Amino acid sequence: MNKIKVMVVDDSALMRKIISDMINEETDMEVIATARNGEEFVEKVGGYNPDVITLDVEMPKMDGITALKKLKLTNRNAKVIMLSSLTTSSSRTTLDCLDAGAADFVSKPSGSISLDINKVKLELVHKIRAVASIKKSLFDFKVEKKEPARYVTNSRATGKIEAVVIGASTGGPRALQTVLTELPGDLGVPVLVVQHMPAGFTKTFAERLNNLCNLKVVEAENNMNIERNVIYIAPGGFHMEISKDKKISLNQEPSIWGVRPAVDKLFHSSATVYGKNQLSVVLTGMGKDGAQGTVSIKNAGGHTISEDESTCTIYGMPKATFETGKVDEVLPLGYIAKKIATLVKG
Repeated sequence: MNKIKVMVVDDSALMRKIISDMINEETDMEVIATARNGEEFVEKVGGYNPDVITLDVEMPKMDGITALKKLKLTNRNAKVIMLSSLTTSSSRTTLDCLDAGAADFVSKPSGSISLDINKVKLELVHKIRAVASIKKSLFDFKVEKKEPARYVTNSRATGKIEAVVIGASTGGPRALQTVLTELPGDLGVPVLVVQHMPAGFTKTFAERLNNLCNLKVVEAENNMNIERNVIYIAPGGFHMEISKDKKISLNQEPSIWGVRPAVDKLFHSSATVYGKNQLSVVLTGMGKDGAQGTVSIKNAGGHTISEDESTCTIYGMPKATFETGKVDEVLPLGYIAKKIATLVKG
């Protein structure tokens, strides 16, 4: 078996050792090189050609975002997972890294030197496997506006759309930015979003989107009224559901599919509250979160969309959703916003 070759970049010798040990414990992956800062990483990476790079966000001499931009110039097929601490500045830089071409990120549990980093071992090795399977260059992110729509179900939703619900995971921040920034400011309905992202990052993500979108974007809070022309981002660490009186309901019930917030939680509640008067979208991501929720929405009479494989960073969640047989349309990323607006506005 060919093992996944990993390069670990971190300014802490202790972190490099712990992270390397976690990876080397897996039978299907191995650490082939390490570097103590971005400068050393840029000098060494060409001689090793790793399948996946774990890159610390905050380092002396050359930080993660600078190293990532230099990597883009020399190896456009490199796959990078950022390791980030939970500071506000680090969360902003992490989102910059995702914009610049990093595939995903893992949050260090307790700062730059996290002696408890084993808490995120399962998440890290899962993401290494998923990222290693990506075939396309993540540095060449282009959104085509072609319309190769595939209609899957024979039925069509007849209800007037009153809400849009969207779920995403790996590759989601860029995909969501593409879709949400293209929605018109007078859309006329609320948009509720679950992006798999830990606590401490969703607020920064919502603020960033609010500066880019025509619609108002907020990190959701418990008991918020759900209003038209507002995008609600589920906060990291909380499931987001819709109450019967159409308010935001947050809870810390057990994770589903290993994640909280979970797309299925939002979709199941939306199916109950909005019935046939809703539209759901499942975007790029690993795993199957959102598939069961899509079944609930379709069975309630709503309209369902999943992203086409050709534009997904990882065709996991949309694939699982498509395979339920409850998807109305499979669309490439560049056409989804237009389709949402068309369906909502009639």
